[in-house]
Amino acid sequence: MRRLLNRLKDCGYKIAVAESCTGGLISKMITDLPGASEVFDLAVTTYSNEMKTKLLGVKPETLAEFGAVSNQTAQEMASGVLAVANADIAVAVTGIAGPSNAGTEKPVGTVCIGVATKEKCYATTFVFAGSRRQIRQMSAKMALHMVFDELGISVKRIKKERAITKKAGSAVKKTKKALDKLRNR
Repeated sequence: MRRLLNRLKDCGYKIAVAESCTGGLISKMITDLPGASEVFDLAVTTYSNEMKTKLLGVKPETLAEFGAVSNQTAQEMASGVLAVANADIAVAVTGIAGPSNAGTEKPVGTVCIGVATKEKCYATTFVFAGSRRQIRQMSAKMALHMVFDELGISVKRIKKERAITKKAGSAVKKTKKALDKLRNR
């Protein structure tokens, strides 16, 4: 995290965060370090679709067509918090942390993470396995790894691979594949 803060300071960047299933965990991870106030601009936790629309500008049509847990929603959350904060980079997380999937067809552990800058916006879907707490922690860590990647900071792979539980099976492959795609952008 110290490397992230230093990189943001060196670039003169501010970061903003929009969280749903992580419930403020990403913000906590950033603000746990002294000096975060120099680079941390805004954090919003929006659990309801109404607040995603009202505060972040997520289109009701997007929610109706793709759902709250989708790459499209994660992108709109990221670009929305970027605009509201007037930050340089933003990250957004929306997902299903469990223990149930509340009747959706998406499995518990499905998490969509969006990253936005003034030049681009993209999102990736991950499927994590584990308890609610583990899924939230993995989601927050992956979101920050995506910010690291966007800022060109190399991250040690060992933490990422240990963050995914052994029983995840195909989720491990999907997550590794998604990380490789991010690196090859």
